[in-house]
Amino acid sequence: MGLRLGDEAPNFTAETTEGTIDFHEWKAGTWAVFFSHPADYTPVCTTELGRTAKLKDAFDQRGVKAIAVSVDPIEDHRGWAPDIGDVGGTDLNFPIVADPDRKVSELYDMIHPGAGDTSTVRSVFIIDPANKVRLTLTYPKSVGRNFDEILRVIDALQLTDAQPVATPADWVPGDKVIVSVGVSTEDARARFGDVEEVKPYLRWTPQPKA
Repeated sequence: MGLRLGDEAPNFTAETTEGTIDFHEWKAGTWAVFFSHPADYTPVCTTELGRTAKLKDAFDQRGVKAIAVSVDPIEDHRGWAPDIGDVGGTDLNFPIVADPDRKVSELYDMIHPGAGDTSTVRSVFIIDPANKVRLTLTYPKSVGRNFDEILRVIDALQLTDAQPVATPADWVPGDKVIVSVGVSTEDARARFGDVEEVKPYLRWTPQPKA
C-alpha cells in the first residue's frame, strides 16, 4: 500500500549529488518537496530539474527544500548536472538521490510496473516540518509537472495550517478564502472582520496572513 496523507514520510540514508544524507536530518525543521524522475539524460526530466533549480529562491522564501531521486547511479547524476544548468539557466542547487538498487523508490512506491519499465514515474511528495506527508501527486512519464501548482499548494498548506480557513477551487495567493466550517460566522467576524456569508456553510473572507 502506498503512502497516504498524514503518514510519516519514511526515512532513508542515501548517496546524493551533495554527499550522503539522512533524509530526516537533512530536512529537519523544514518542508520538503521530494520528487522522482524516470531517468537521467532525458528531455522532460532535464526541463523539470532545471525549473526546480530556478525556483530555489521561491522555495527558500517558503522554508522548503527540494530533493529529487531516480534509479540512476551517482556518476550519471553528476555527469548530467551541467545539462540541467544549460537548459534551465541555473546550476543544479539541490540534491539528487542515487537509487540504483531502487530501495528509496520502492519505499515511496514510485515504481509502477504497469506504466512501463522499472524506472520511477513522476511522483511528488510534499512533506511538512514534522515529516508528515501533506500532498501526493503522480504524473505519467510523458507529462512534465507544473511547478507553479506545487508552489501554490505549499502556499495553501502553510496558510491553512496557520489560520482556520480553506482555499476554494482555483485559488491563488491573494484570492479570498473560505472560513473553516468549525468556526461560527460570529467568531469569524471577530477574528477576520470582513466575512461574507453566501450559505451558512460557505463564508468568504479576504486572505489573512499565514
